[in-house]
Amino acid sequence: MKILFAASEVAPFVKTGGLADVAGSLPAALAAHGHDVRVILPLYSNINESWRDQMTFVKHFHFPLSWRNSYCGLFQLKLGNVLYYFVDNEYYFKRHSLYGHFDDGERFAYFSRAVIEVPDQVSWSPNIIHCNDWQTGLVPVYLLEAKHRFPCLSKTKSVFTIHNIEYQGRYDKTILGDVFGLDSSYFREDMLAYYGDVNLTKGAIYASDYVTTVSPTYAKELQYSFYAHGLEGVIAANYYKMSGILNGLDIQQYNPNLDPDLTATYSSDDLAGKAICKNALQKECGLELLPDVPIIACISRLVSHKGYDLITAAFPKIMEHNVQFVILGTGDWGIEAFFRSAAKRYPERVSANLLYSTKLSAKIYAGADILLMPSISEPCGLTQMIAMRYGTVPVVRLTGGLKDSVPSYNPATGKGLGFTFGNITAGDMLSAVDRALELYDTEPLKWRQLMRNEMEVDLSWDKSALAYEEIYCKLSHNDLDPD
Repeated sequence: MKILFAASEVAPFVKTGGLADVAGSLPAALAAHGHDVRVILPLYSNINESWRDQMTFVKHFHFPLSWRNSYCGLFQLKLGNVLYYFVDNEYYFKRHSLYGHFDDGERFAYFSRAVIEVPDQVSWSPNIIHCNDWQTGLVPVYLLEAKHRFPCLSKTKSVFTIHNIEYQGRYDKTILGDVFGLDSSYFREDMLAYYGDVNLTKGAIYASDYVTTVSPTYAKELQYSFYAHGLEGVIAANYYKMSGILNGLDIQQYNPNLDPDLTATYSSDDLAGKAICKNALQKECGLELLPDVPIIACISRLVSHKGYDLITAAFPKIMEHNVQFVILGTGDWGIEAFFRSAAKRYPERVSANLLYSTKLSAKIYAGADILLMPSISEPCGLTQMIAMRYGTVPVVRLTGGLKDSVPSYNPATGKGLGFTFGNITAGDMLSAVDRALELYDTEPLKWRQLMRNEMEVDLSWDKSALAYEEIYCKLSHNDLDPD
């Protein structure tokens, strides 16, 4: 099967969030199953020269975007079994950051049109174009017309994955023709129209042949206004062609037995290195060197929907326990100020690292005992999976991918992988933390077995890749060559 995977960011080339991890891992897993998988992304100025040096120039061409005749340079790079295409246009992509510009609508309309044009330029006929989030939301829309213009796309089906519905690509309707190059027939309720504006996520949901989300629970949650950010009606109308598939994890990248950033490596068979990593973390963070005191860690953006209102409300009660607390991330000023103050109040028990650091995050995953992740909404989440991979027990709220990846631990049976709570209250979160600390303090053998269990659970992309393959095959009706 021929699969074109379109994303606005792809690891290891460029990354701001979880989308890049998915776009970097899922195509490789699909290619490992024998498929012809190609990935297309913008050639941002942020992409390191070491990657640019490995690229080869394919060609340049022009295509129409409304009244513009837009230049497109195309480069490619083979990494493993996956071929990557890089769309070059310095006017759109030579910027200091990937997102947040006044013309993002135009920038990603250009990219979406390039995704449609490239297969014809390289004489390749994809069975599936797999699009991701609003930045590629116009691809399924453009494909409706392109099927009749390009023979190589005549049988191509589109899949659209919602990684986070909070970001939808909503613009004034005047942008429809002048920027997107679409006529007024696309401004209707079962396409792009949304309360007088155009909404790219809505258009992609209607125009695509199938819609996925990044966890089964998130797919169900999107039917409710609390989670859907205004698109619950759109989700309900299209639920017949929608499902949730839990993201996997790059188990080679996140491997405590191989991680070069750790003071000592370890595995589920030999956990001695984790104690060494804990000691190293305490030293680096200025905490007391107490091997038996549990370290609770938080690694995320410091914003309300990550549950930090619950953490700050319950923090005095948490610190009544004999614990240490390490936080890594940046975000809202008020939350940052809270943890700065906490670090001053508990200088040898609290470490506030208000920054972004992949190396420090690896050390925290390895050195901490408990990961606290009480998200209000979490489409999938990779943090809890990475923590489990490193033998750090998650305490999570039962939402989205957290519910799907962290079954509740039952001390009587020994089954489960973490401690959970449902209600969005500081009290319920504190109860889950208390249960985790009780097991840590009173049942060390059960705690070590819990660590081993979660380190040995299959978090790879294999199962998820098979689920996507099934969707692709159904869409293609087993006709795997549209040429």
